[in-house]
Amino acid sequence: MKLLFLGPPGAGKGTQAVRTAERLGIPHIATGNMLREAVAAGTELGLLAKEVMARGDLVSDDLVIAMLEDRIARPDAATGFILDGFPRTIAQGEALAERLGDEALDGAVYIGVEDDEIVRRISGRRTCPNQHVYHVDDNPPEVSGICDVDGEALVQRDDDAEHVVRNRLLVYREQTEPLVEFYSSRGLRIHPVNGLGDLDEIEAAIAATLDI
Repeated sequence: MKLLFLGPPGAGKGTQAVRTAERLGIPHIATGNMLREAVAAGTELGLLAKEVMARGDLVSDDLVIAMLEDRIARPDAATGFILDGFPRTIAQGEALAERLGDEALDGAVYIGVEDDEIVRRISGRRTCPNQHVYHVDDNPPEVSGICDVDGEALVQRDDDAEHVVRNRLLVYREQTEPLVEFYSSRGLRIHPVNGLGDLDEIEAAIAATLDI
């Protein structure tokens, strides 16, 4: 089964993509991780990407797609894979389809969560310098503002601030969410899943809609 996971930032698609990949016994291909692994491994494409990043430039869509082609050609992806993080725009979706063909995907899972809940989830996160993560409502520390593990002060990361999160959501709604209609219009089955609930409930809903 070859799947694409879609959803707004903070919807939990990365977590659920990993869980579904484990359930199916197929690789979870997060493009950010894939890029870092290729650079670390010193592959031909990884060296090209490293050169681009050293200049401070963004890795091109063509290079990312070439890396995806290499990754899904590995034996562990012979029975399927889950894409997470690419494509992010219709232009990237078109480029991916042109290189891999419309048959490259069997379906897409769309995890939907309302913007206010996304803002609550992300803006409520707090971290210590050693990257222990808490949430002011969902997973608070024993002592407010202090890490349970090392006693360090907890802070809100700059990119977790509410105004930053709302801007990220605006960009997502404008650039990435249209992929749902893009893929639907090309005949790809979209599996909508409610992203509210505990992780096990959401995983079960995904498994039910995929019949796995």
